[in-house]
Amino acid sequence: MTNPTDTAPPSAAPAGGSVDPRLLEILVCPVTKGPLRYDRERGELISDKAGLAYPIRDGIPIMLPDEARRLDG
Repeated sequence: MTNPTDTAPPSAAPAGGSVDPRLLEILVCPVTKGPLRYDRERGELISDKAGLAYPIRDGIPIMLPDEARRLDG
């Protein structure tokens, strides 16, 4: 039996949940049609070419440019 006060550390899981690796292999940026890289720590899919980070919510990539975060730099 587990102690109710035990909790997993915040770094135990990605912010947006896990994503099926097979899905990551076929997804592309909707703006550039280029590759995406998975930022596990932030729970985002990154399009370096477009300078956008697409959020992952409950394990589902939100591939809408209006929902994406602009990358600084």
